[in-house]
Amino acid sequence: MSEVQQPDQSPDLAASGIRRRSLFGAAAVTAGVVVAGQAPATAGRGTSGHARGRDVLRGFQRPGPETAAGFRWWWPHGAVDPKEIAREVDQVAAAGFGALEIADVTHSLAARGITIDLEKHGWGTASWVAGVKAALDRAARHGIRVDITIGPSWPAAVPTVTPDDEAACSELAHGQAVVAGGSTYDAALPDPVVAPESESADRHLVAVQAFRTVGEPVKAVQTLDPSSYVDLTATVVGGRITWTAPEGGPWVLLAHWRRGSGQEPEAGPHTSPRSYVVDHFSAAGSGAVIDFWKHRILDSSLRRLLAKAGGYLFEDSLEIETDATIWTPRMLEEFRRRAGYDLLPYLPVVVEVKEKYVFAYDAVTTTRVRDDFNQVLSDLYRDHHLLPVQGFARSLGMGLRVQPYGLETDTVEHAALIDVPETESLGFKNLDDYRVMAGGRDLAGHTVLSCEAICYVGAAYQTTWDRALQTLNSIYAAGVNMAMIHGFAYADAPGVTWPGFAAFSPYYNGAVGYGDAWGPRTPQWRHIRDLSDYLARTQLVLQTGTPRYDIVFLRQKGWASTGIGAPWATNNGIPVGWTHSFATPALLDLPRAKVRRGRLAPDGPAYKVMIIGPDQFRGAERTMAVSTAERVLELGRAGLPIVFLGDWSAAEPVGLAQPGETDRLRALVAQIRALSTTRTVAVDTEIPVALADLGITPDVRHDSSTVQTVRRVTDDVDLYYVANAKHAENRKLVRVTQDVWLTATRGDAVPYLLDAWTGETTPVALWERKGDQVRVTVDLLPGQSTIVALARPHGRTPSATAVSGGSLRVLGQSLVLRASTAGDYTVTTPRRTTTTSVGRVREPIALASWDLAVEDWQPGATATDTVRPVRRVHLDALLPWSQVPGLEDVSGVGVYSTTVDLGRDWTAADGAVLELGEVNDTYRVRVNGRQVAPCDVLDTTVDLSGLLRRGRNQIEVEVATTLINRLRTVTPAVYGPVPRQAYGLVGPVRLVPYAEKTISR
Repeated sequence: MSEVQQPDQSPDLAASGIRRRSLFGAAAVTAGVVVAGQAPATAGRGTSGHARGRDVLRGFQRPGPETAAGFRWWWPHGAVDPKEIAREVDQVAAAGFGALEIADVTHSLAARGITIDLEKHGWGTASWVAGVKAALDRAARHGIRVDITIGPSWPAAVPTVTPDDEAACSELAHGQAVVAGGSTYDAALPDPVVAPESESADRHLVAVQAFRTVGEPVKAVQTLDPSSYVDLTATVVGGRITWTAPEGGPWVLLAHWRRGSGQEPEAGPHTSPRSYVVDHFSAAGSGAVIDFWKHRILDSSLRRLLAKAGGYLFEDSLEIETDATIWTPRMLEEFRRRAGYDLLPYLPVVVEVKEKYVFAYDAVTTTRVRDDFNQVLSDLYRDHHLLPVQGFARSLGMGLRVQPYGLETDTVEHAALIDVPETESLGFKNLDDYRVMAGGRDLAGHTVLSCEAICYVGAAYQTTWDRALQTLNSIYAAGVNMAMIHGFAYADAPGVTWPGFAAFSPYYNGAVGYGDAWGPRTPQWRHIRDLSDYLARTQLVLQTGTPRYDIVFLRQKGWASTGIGAPWATNNGIPVGWTHSFATPALLDLPRAKVRRGRLAPDGPAYKVMIIGPDQFRGAERTMAVSTAERVLELGRAGLPIVFLGDWSAAEPVGLAQPGETDRLRALVAQIRALSTTRTVAVDTEIPVALADLGITPDVRHDSSTVQTVRRVTDDVDLYYVANAKHAENRKLVRVTQDVWLTATRGDAVPYLLDAWTGETTPVALWERKGDQVRVTVDLLPGQSTIVALARPHGRTPSATAVSGGSLRVLGQSLVLRASTAGDYTVTTPRRTTTTSVGRVREPIALASWDLAVEDWQPGATATDTVRPVRRVHLDALLPWSQVPGLEDVSGVGVYSTTVDLGRDWTAADGAVLELGEVNDTYRVRVNGRQVAPCDVLDTTVDLSGLLRRGRNQIEVEVATTLINRLRTVTPAVYGPVPRQAYGLVGPVRLVPYAEKTISR
């Protein structure tokens, strides 16, 4: 079949006065208003919204499921038992998590050659729907939410389309033939150089073209002469063409065909008949998805349950895959309407083979056309997929959560449009990848940025919580405030072995797969409530109020998951306290993007300055759309400080410039640069000078370190999340102890410490105020975090500005000095300086001898049964289990116990901390039968205040491990090559006494 397309004869948008970028802006404004302002009350179930300061302080101790972390919930399609589904919802709720996302992911079954009867148990079948209903019904009882992937695996797909349907994902494939100048080509059109998928039977001719080639190919890219373009489409007869090339060749004859790409969702098949990925750039594609749900999945009872417990429809990253060129049937018409010119004369420069461009014109034209093509794809994805699917989700009383990245599209804009944008810790390369998407969320006035979290390559059943927390605490510092943990696996599936079904392990090559399979099958689950409460409290703070940043970087492109951020901020700004985010031009048309008192979006994120640099994706070109320059000029005239990085006197338009556009842009840039609140710097190291000249200072100040902060403001309470954070996973961290100056909204604000592990809120004893800033001291181990609230004082709470040694805490109306050595201590308060003496502090006691009882987790009678025989050993010196005879391959939960005699002279003034040294992995401590408050996994020093007594004291340390050491012996073909992990309490362990003395006010 042929589908010959002539150039679109619609009116020239440039001639009518509507240029492509202003058209984009108008569409973005309309979409932004709808998305930001009309979410149904139930959309976003499970998020706190913009909570008030007093509410977060009151609810911090016992957070609800609304801000708790969630899990990917991996199902073996519809081969699930509703009773087991209900049991697993109970398990997750009891463990303190607030969300489950139903996802069909069966890589491990495919790796073993295990198949499921897809007609009976495939995605979307009656058995699958019954499982969904059971999950929703049980979740509603617990007040947690259930999210559902919109199709089987990813990208979105349905079994009601074939690759040849217009609603299916399509590609543009080209055939080529070299024709010497003066010679005649008389033959069938050249077949595509990329063979079609076997399921794709039809192809439609889009265009036939000829171009003179220039020189030899460079790195497999052939340069063409655009002025030689000949449109031969109308000369095709019966699939053949006769054409004589002009002299002066050689020439290349190109035949472009549209056809179905035949892409299936990841790790298919998931359905019978097979599902194929829908066209994410046309209304037909989203319509096919919505129609399938309406007519094949939804019934009245499911709709009722979704309204009660449904959270979001979810779609994973935009992984549209083809060895040819991504396409959509109406691309030529859409391109002309949106970009303002005909794509056909430039079509070769967007042609790809195996994700590599094949042809090029001159460098400027080539990159500009490619940028226009990507922008049109971005807008089509927005208009024809994201927004219609979101509208459908809202009609169900749900919202839409999406990972809107994977192509060269404006993820920043899309993050502003959808209810909850999502990131991923596996694919994102550094913290700026998260900040890119947080920028869209924040300027849209939305609350949540979620993350597919703590997924590591080849880490199944090996993920430790110290590693996980270093990741989570770092990405929280970049704007993430909802963790969807990767993941929780349904218990069983046909043919699986102990400890049950897992989505990704073994992987295709039989090796250890991605991520972990959390749940009661893992020993660490014994302590999971400590961790889930910590995450829920942290996320409660990070979802409260509105964010505040110092700087917004305006960038030309909203591509995400690139690792490309703001080099000055990473290398120089963040280390001393500056905070930043990102915006793309589309965000400047959102309702919040107004200026008041020099702040952009004054109600949050309240940027103090905009920095405009070169396009880091296109050779550091200084490019800007005319409509963007007009908008920036408006913002600058309204008082927004602006800093240009580099020489912008010769700025170029984004995309292929139209007549007069370059001159107009340069005139606008000159006007922006002439504003009294605009500065220009040659290199980024001069940015601090420009900021100082503009009178702009950061909200947070500290000596250069790896400390990073997030500020959120609600009412007149300032909430600061402070973390010793990794910019990227491979960065090394060291302990940081330093003063940090935090800006307060209230002039009389005092600092409170919010302990996310225990839920306690306590006044900070040692602090100082200068103007609107408050100094506190932080002491953070690698990856560790703390939360400081600046709020109005509750009564007259004592405080000090300095102490010569030891530490201080507030007890009622007094300060209490804690000293680890005897001697004189000086405490300076706002009223006076006091010297006090500590006469006696006990010497540290080494605890080397322990009795150890280990639950040895092993396979039981079935793939989901675990037996736990107890092994007991006595240790005169602490060693990893892998070095203890009989425990080398044991995984499980171990309880260490020892007795220490503190003598008869132990008094109420005496206390001690327990230094555990190395502990692997999670742990709990009991003293004389009483459990110590939950302990930070990253900090193995535990305060035993009030728990020790005169004479003999029993100390117990319960340690839970991963499952990998046992799996090495149970399934050696998969896990045997993995090295043993060091398990247990390794130490050295000391009991370090201290003495406390009350200091009068």
